[in-house]
Amino acid sequence: MFRSTVLSQRIALLAVAVPCFAPAAWRGLQKGFTEPVGLLSDVGLGLLVFLPAAVSPRWLRLFPLLLWALFQAGAQELFAALHRLPAREDIAYLFDPTFMKNSTAGLTLNYPYFTVFIILSAVLAAVFPVYRPRPGYLRKGLTAAIALLLLQGFLSRQYDEAGIAARFNPLHWFIADAVAATFHPPAKPVPAADLPPGLRQLDLQGSTLLPDKGKARNVLIVTLEGITGLYHPEIREAMAVPPGPLEMKALAAGTADAMLIPDFITHSHQTIRGLYSILCGDFSKLSFETPKAFELQENQSRARECLPARMAESGWSTHFLQGAGLSFMGKDMVMPTIGFQEVHGEEWFTAPDRSPFVWGVNDPDFFRGAREYIAELQAADRPWMLTLLTVGTHQPYAAPEDLAAGYPSRKLATVALLDEAVAGFINGLRQDGVLEDTLVLITSDESHGAELADWVSSWGIGILLAPEQELLPRLKHGTYGLVDIPASILDYLGLDIPPGVIGRSFFRDYPSPREMVAYTAGKLRWHTSGNMRYECTRNGDCRMGPSPSLIGFPPAELQPDKGKQAAKLFAMAATLDHKLTGRSRTHQLRFASGEVRRLPEKIANEWTDNLAGAQYLDFPANSTVHVSIRVRALQAPETGVRLKLSLRQFEQQVLDIPFPQFPVLHAGEEGKVEFGFSNPESRQAFSFHLVGEGKNGEIRLDEFNVTVNTAGG
Repeated sequence: MFRSTVLSQRIALLAVAVPCFAPAAWRGLQKGFTEPVGLLSDVGLGLLVFLPAAVSPRWLRLFPLLLWALFQAGAQELFAALHRLPAREDIAYLFDPTFMKNSTAGLTLNYPYFTVFIILSAVLAAVFPVYRPRPGYLRKGLTAAIALLLLQGFLSRQYDEAGIAARFNPLHWFIADAVAATFHPPAKPVPAADLPPGLRQLDLQGSTLLPDKGKARNVLIVTLEGITGLYHPEIREAMAVPPGPLEMKALAAGTADAMLIPDFITHSHQTIRGLYSILCGDFSKLSFETPKAFELQENQSRARECLPARMAESGWSTHFLQGAGLSFMGKDMVMPTIGFQEVHGEEWFTAPDRSPFVWGVNDPDFFRGAREYIAELQAADRPWMLTLLTVGTHQPYAAPEDLAAGYPSRKLATVALLDEAVAGFINGLRQDGVLEDTLVLITSDESHGAELADWVSSWGIGILLAPEQELLPRLKHGTYGLVDIPASILDYLGLDIPPGVIGRSFFRDYPSPREMVAYTAGKLRWHTSGNMRYECTRNGDCRMGPSPSLIGFPPAELQPDKGKQAAKLFAMAATLDHKLTGRSRTHQLRFASGEVRRLPEKIANEWTDNLAGAQYLDFPANSTVHVSIRVRALQAPETGVRLKLSLRQFEQQVLDIPFPQFPVLHAGEEGKVEFGFSNPESRQAFSFHLVGEGKNGEIRLDEFNVTVNTAGG
């Protein structure tokens, strides 16, 4: 009997231990013992989860174990998609049903076996009764866990040349990063005049590659979701980087006559931030604060300096076409604000044989439609500027099952699908004669990184096709990035460049290196004009050393920064982040300007039916917010249309802010809601959800203003 009891006790403890130490086992299976610091983090944190679970009743044990399992599984999927670990700012996305539903559609996970194993083992652990260990064992276990984590912390600092994922369990890093953000508050900006010139002004001092302005009549920007320079064989070789798991050989062949820009930087994660840099000639925020694209709505003079607005003013017709819906991250508001006269998303693609994809249009269908769109533009007697944005290479990736089975991962299968699609598109434009009078830039909004190194998360792709290709080099030397695109295009066209646009031109040679910055994979990356590279985390740790670029393998291993430059670099990053709002104490964000919206008969989902893109906003401490919404009912049933407003923070409903609701509106009637609230403490990832219902209902959203006053609560 005693033996039976001891055996059942050991089985029960083993059942609890399995999900707790599954991340350590998973790391061991994948990496062996090549990441010992990360193993210490996995085991130490797993032990901290195991100890309370082992002494908890079965009904109470399930919740922390399941939460642990879901976090670990989600972190593995995030790392597979973007090669970074979760940060506290990602909470908004983890609780966003639309984002999570689309990202996990069909359960096409990168690591399905790990996900099923850790979640199932967490559930099964609640089945077995565990006899509570004696207090002595708990004290010893807690002591061991603390010792392991202290040792991990010491070794992590000694070997911080390794990536964050190699040194931390995802939850350990999540906590450490959140603590660093709390105890290392955002740096105070330095005066703009103290910034290096290359970060605050236009540089056209290089010698031009063209004897006169460019011959192209039209401009086409092809933005490939998440694609890195690692995938292009010649770009990779030019950066002295070994081959990755896949090469976009079709794209390379289709652009054999193009100018390649190997040393090409994406400045941050998130599409809306990448598009801001691409179209407005400025660095996207080097933090997770409210994207600058939203701040343009209160800075109309700067919005008019963005590339589409500047070209529209000079006689071009300007167009934006993407494969996803427009409302997510407010692109339906941002793109017209910066000068696009025609803005289209998923709704434009109406072909009956379209292959379904949760985010919108897969890449082959997208490029077939884009070619038709360009044919219509060519038929008009007016120069045009078109920006395209794909979505097929976004998790969960638009690759059919038969194709995915032939690749190491679904992501790589989708990149291969994109490779064929974009190469076919370029060859089709060549056949149509479009390339004879069109400047084409192929780039990416962000880089989804690679296991090779975490700096790959800052490596974009830059390929340029121009009618005067014989005057351009095959490889464009020097460091460039998304920030340089508007200056380059305007320089090529011979148009005046607005004062707010910064950067260098692809069509000029520069004898000296430059400053370049990015914030990806949890690190602020900084390359100085003195060819020094810094990589800093929010806790103040930096590594530095000589390097010709912000990306690529440095000549020697980066060393700990004894000069403690982190504070200075983050202060300059803060200046770049706040340049649109400057010292102004009042900022107004506009999320409506007369858009007409059809209403569902019944509200099905508060997220997917949201009528405005006022999402994931940040309000600083000691600020006040005033909200003003005005709606007119254009069509309504006899019972009227019903509108509902709700407030959410990190996607959890906010109940401590009182506000009025809309009355029932009949056709022709206007409804207005105004309210304000104070923020004694900062609020992050704050969203306004406005939804409505009414059979055959149609409303016009005349006003949706959020005014933030930082003068005091």
